[in-house]
Amino acid sequence: MNWGKSRAGPGNVHSQVCRRPHLGPLPTFVAASPLHFPSHLISMYFNHIIETLGNTPLVRLNKVTEGIRGTVLAKVEYFNPGNSVKDRMALRMIEDAEAAGILKPGGTIIEGTSGNTGMGLALTAIAKGYKTIFVMSDKQSKEKQDILRAVGAEVVICPVDVAPDDPRSYYSVAKRLNAETPNSFYPNQYDNLSNTAAHYEATGPEIWTGTEGKITHFAAGVGTGGTICGTSKYLKEQNPALFTLGIDTYGSVFKKYKETGIFDENEIYPYKTEGIGEDILPKNVDFDVIDQFVKVTDKDGALMTRRLAKEEGLFVGWSCGSATFGALEYAREHLKEEDTMVIVLPDHGTRYLGKIYNDEWMRAQGWL
Repeated sequence: MNWGKSRAGPGNVHSQVCRRPHLGPLPTFVAASPLHFPSHLISMYFNHIIETLGNTPLVRLNKVTEGIRGTVLAKVEYFNPGNSVKDRMALRMIEDAEAAGILKPGGTIIEGTSGNTGMGLALTAIAKGYKTIFVMSDKQSKEKQDILRAVGAEVVICPVDVAPDDPRSYYSVAKRLNAETPNSFYPNQYDNLSNTAAHYEATGPEIWTGTEGKITHFAAGVGTGGTICGTSKYLKEQNPALFTLGIDTYGSVFKKYKETGIFDENEIYPYKTEGIGEDILPKNVDFDVIDQFVKVTDKDGALMTRRLAKEEGLFVGWSCGSATFGALEYAREHLKEEDTMVIVLPDHGTRYLGKIYNDEWMRAQGWL
């Protein structure tokens, strides 16, 4: 199979991954029988698991959208090899660092992560021969910690209830470990613009092609900002009238900053939702390509996540429920019959078995 020329030498798979025209536009699979696959799909193979990245499916939401006009599609990112949207930018950050000479053979990748970026970096590191150290807050699920250890990473846990510039925060600890570890690379997913570029070059075009250019509304959670901003930038270049909705959470600064230009520390307080919201303003968040923010409570996000599993068969993660709840609240009021909305569902439910998919845990929060 000819994967095309690599941008950064033989180890580069990013541009190879993005060139899979033989798969065809996503809608061609809608009416396909699950028992009959094209012969070229049966016979193809990949040189490494990270080559399977991208071209994730668009799936129509049918039951949770009852009463909503228009078409609502989910971009289901758990089909990526690490089961999340973060695989995309993890690969891009590593390849750009290699091309710049920042990351050298045998090096160590050190990153602060809520779990999913760590998984994407770990899989790429395995393929390319790097070691990994990931720093997480103690808010993140045990499943996320265990998954990273399972793929060979060292995991360092830090307290969540400290300021970002506190030396104990997972931001600060990651930076310190990077400074102390020879031949190491700190990707810094928050401020590394390779994050946004990965979605501008791949996620955006996939959605545009998959909807045949009919997308009118785009919605995604906002954490580092790379997914929503890279994708939105591309889509708005194709259709300047496209509306982009950012999903935030209570305890995060994004919504008020967009509306007032004020970074209000009073907006910052602990919350339980994982993967969206921040107490900082990452460089990857381009407020110019996000038209509006809505905030979703921990409870509403958790309950919608469980609904997606039970009613749509989509066993997704917590922030997927938050994104869906916020997007559908907007859609009920604003979507028209001819509109098409796409919601990014970032990850898989296996990361949250001990929390939102655990009835006892949910009852302890007062949510069941």
